[in-house]
Amino acid sequence: MKRPSGKGRVWRRGEAGFDTAVLATSFNARDPGVRPEMQVEANDAAEVGRALQVARENRWQVSIVSGGHSWAQNHLRDGGLLLSMARFNHIAIDPAARIAQVGPGCWGLDLDRALKKHDLFFPIAHAPDVALGGFLLQGGFGWGSRELGLATESVIGIDLMLADGREVHASASENPDLFWAARGSGPDFFAVVLRYHLKLHPRPRATAMQMQVFRQEHLDAVFRWADAVGSSVPRSVELQLLITPRALGIFRPGIEVIAPVLAPTWAEAREAVRFIADSPIRKLASFTTPLIPMRTSFMSQVANITHFPPDVRWCTDNIWTDAPIDDLLPGLHAIAETMPPAPSHSLWLNWQPPAQPRPDMAFSLEAKRYLAVYGEWTRDEDNHRYAGWATERMAAMQAHSVGIQLADENLGKRPARFMKDANLARLDSVRQTYDPGGLFRLWMGRPDR
Repeated sequence: MKRPSGKGRVWRRGEAGFDTAVLATSFNARDPGVRPEMQVEANDAAEVGRALQVARENRWQVSIVSGGHSWAQNHLRDGGLLLSMARFNHIAIDPAARIAQVGPGCWGLDLDRALKKHDLFFPIAHAPDVALGGFLLQGGFGWGSRELGLATESVIGIDLMLADGREVHASASENPDLFWAARGSGPDFFAVVLRYHLKLHPRPRATAMQMQVFRQEHLDAVFRWADAVGSSVPRSVELQLLITPRALGIFRPGIEVIAPVLAPTWAEAREAVRFIADSPIRKLASFTTPLIPMRTSFMSQVANITHFPPDVRWCTDNIWTDAPIDDLLPGLHAIAETMPPAPSHSLWLNWQPPAQPRPDMAFSLEAKRYLAVYGEWTRDEDNHRYAGWATERMAAMQAHSVGIQLADENLGKRPARFMKDANLARLDSVRQTYDPGGLFRLWMGRPDR
């Protein structure tokens, strides 16, 4: 994605440049073939209010985009009004209070760089150009989230504009029902985020990464090992296994074992990843790197270059799973054997939810392991070959799933649970209070009212 430049404007369907402006809001280079009637690139709250008024007058539904990193392109719908919040990208930091105020269009990379100057930290997304709007609404799986919690758990307040144009503040003590809904509802949220108030954390002194790379023939051994050590991996480590057709260094199908670590000291960082060096399958690895010092912002940029390049067509899907590894291995083999060309890949994340309950919020569904698949291709003529791959692979493993998470959702093609049933019912109730006319669109895969 590119940062927005210049003053935002209003685009109307059919005028010159409209299609280009609409498609520029999406990181996914696929053209879904749908268009809103109007796109508003808001510059301030007054323009947001006028956009909502236009939508109400025309009986249009509203979809919202902050950074456009929705793989499913949830914000691109036929008809209605598309509201872009990309220019709400301000950052204000109070180092003494360890609080930041940021706009929903702010990129995680920009926030991380600003916080580094104050030796502070926030668990931003893994890709640098993910904006905070959608990232925090869906939960926020970021750097350090296994230890610090989901990024949305560090949200202490939200400034919102409701369907009727009123501006309100939501927090644990003020409009707590809105605050509850905003933390985990993702594309099902029913207000416009104008500003987030964030609790900040001390910056880890040691940020680094260690890797092992294996040929694909060792898939069973690698995943059995990862499953066995999963519960004992320190929470400062985000153990990831990537199945890829072109693994780093061996340039052939393989598995990249990646262990980013964020720790208070280098001694603790080295100890936290010792399980990599001492692994009984190390002898099978094509190579093992040392623990390499690496800033989180650089980790994000490397991930973009290697796995999330621009101008690529995407279809992604995912599951949360607690299933036994023997039940999952056939599906993992099917993923590896049918994967589209690189940089397509699959991510196995050793998540292991914390023992203590999370705060009461809409987010309510997770499991020990997270499995996501990312189909990528560069030409429109290959849509028919690859567009269904991710959907098919996760549908085949549905029996082992407890649900999905909204970061890599595919709800338009494969509706699935993304929160507990009771939470979804509560979310619908709160929505009825604040958006009874259904101004804001529901998530893909759920019929609009």
